Amino acid sequence: MTAKNKTMLITYADSMGQNLKDLKEILDKHFKDAVGGVHILPFFPSSADRGFAPLTYRKVDSKFGNWDDVEALKENYYLMFDFMVNHISKQSEYFKDFKQHKDDSKYSDFFIRYKDFWDNGEPTDKEVDLIYKRKPRAPYIDVEFEDGTSEKIWCTFAEEQLDLNMESEVVKEFIKESLEFLADKGASIIRLDAFAYAIKKAGSSCFFIEPDIWELLDYCKDILKEKNVEILPEIHEHHSIQLKIADKGHPVYDFSLPMLLLHSIYSSTSKRLRDWLKKCPDNQYTTLDTHDGIGVVDVKDLMTDQEIKETREMLYEQGSNVKKVYSSEAYDNLDIYQINCSYYSALGNDDDSYLLARAVQFFTPGIPQVYYMGLLAGKNDIELLEETKVGRNINRHYYSKNEIEKELKRPVVQQLIKLMEFRNSYPAFNGNYTIHDLSKAEELMISWQNGAAEAHLKADFSEHSFEIRYYDQKTDEMKTLAL
Repeated sequence: MTAKNKTMLITYADSMGQNLKDLKEILDKHFKDAVGGVHILPFFPSSADRGFAPLTYRKVDSKFGNWDDVEALKENYYLMFDFMVNHISKQSEYFKDFKQHKDDSKYSDFFIRYKDFWDNGEPTDKEVDLIYKRKPRAPYIDVEFEDGTSEKIWCTFAEEQLDLNMESEVVKEFIKESLEFLADKGASIIRLDAFAYAIKKAGSSCFFIEPDIWELLDYCKDILKEKNVEILPEIHEHHSIQLKIADKGHPVYDFSLPMLLLHSIYSSTSKRLRDWLKKCPDNQYTTLDTHDGIGVVDVKDLMTDQEIKETREMLYEQGSNVKKVYSSEAYDNLDIYQINCSYYSALGNDDDSYLLARAVQFFTPGIPQVYYMGLLAGKNDIELLEETKVGRNINRHYYSKNEIEKELKRPVVQQLIKLMEFRNSYPAFNGNYTIHDLSKAEELMISWQNGAAEAHLKADFSEHSFEIRYYDQKTDEMKTLAL
C-alpha cells in the first residue's frame, strides 16, 4: 500500500496490546477511520535501545509475531519501517564474524576501525572536539578479538550499536539488500534512523557531511525508486538542514512544531509559529511527540535563545510530573537536546490545550504523525520511569487491551479521534493552504481549499480554544465541526 495523506500512528509493536496481532485488532476495532498509516518502531531482533540495535532486518522478533502479522497490518494501513543506516548490533552475525576472524573476515571493513580511520590511528584532541558526539569523549568501544588483540571501533550511541563504514562495498551491499527486503515486506516508507551521523570524515564534525551525505541519500532513494517506496531521513538539528533536504525533493520531519506550539500555548502568542508555518516545507511529516522526547535544538533561530529557555522552564513549571532530572544522566540520558515528557503532560494534562495543539498540527502542511501515547492523551508514566531509571520511558507506557478500552471513554480521546477522522476524510487537505496574517498576536488562522471543499481553523492561544469551519457539499453550507 502506498503512502497516503492520512494521519500516521507511531507505536512499538508491544505498546498497544502485547504484539502485532493485538495492535491490528485494536486499530481495526477503534481507530480504523482515525489512523491511515502506522510507523511500527523497530520490531526486529535487537540487543538494546528498545529495537534500535538490530541484529538483522530479515526477522520479526518472535515476541511480537512474524511477517504474516506485518502483512496483515498492511491490508488497512500504509506502513513505515526503520532502517538504522548508521549502526547495527554488536550481537549481529556481521560483528561476531569480524570479532572471530578479524582481518580474514569478509566483514573486516564493515565497521569503522580507528587504526584505519585516523592518520595516526588515534584522533588528536582537536579532532575529538570537532566531532558532533553523544559522549563526553571520542566515540568508540574497545574490542578484543579472538586472537587476543584489541582495537577501537567507532560507536556513536550505546555500546551495543556499532557504526557502519559507509566507505565499504560490503556495507553498501548490505544497505541495498536490507532496503530491498524491507520494501518487499510491505514498507511504504523507510525511515533512515540516525541518518546525519552516517558519514564520517577525519577533521570534521562527522555529522551531516556534505556532499557525501547527499550521495548516501540518493543511493538509498535510487534503490527504492522502482519499488515505489519513499525514504525519510531522521535528523534532529537546526531547521535549515530540513529545508536543505526538502529543497532537493526529499520528504522531511517537522521537529520544530512541538516546541513552537508549546511556546504559543504557554505565552499566548502565535508569532513564532506563524513565521515558521509560512516557510516550512510542504512535503513533510509533522510530529508533536515521539518515542524519544520533545526536541529543543530544532527551534534554534526560529525562537530566540531567551524564548527557548523560557519555554523549557515553563514546561517544567506548567507540565505535569515532569522534572529536569528526568532528562539527565541520572536517568540514562545525556541528550541535552530533548526533554523527556509526554506531550499531554507537557500541557499540564489539560484537555483544551492538548486538543488545540492537535488541531493546529492537523492543519499544518504535511502528513501528521501521532505517537501512541498522544493518541490516548497519555500522562507521564512515572512508575515505569522510576522502575527502569530510563528517562525516555516516561513517555513509553505499555497499554493493555483493557486499559485502552478504559482510555477510550475519556472525552479528550473521543474528541481527538473525531479530529483525526476529519483530517483523514475531508478533501480540502489534498489542496492548497493559506497561513493568514491576523492583527491579534494570540490568534492563528489556517485555511485549506480543494475545489469547493474548504476548511478553516481559527485558534486563540490566550483562551486555549479553537474553531473549525468547513463547507458541507451535501447541504451546500458552512458548518462548525462538532467534537
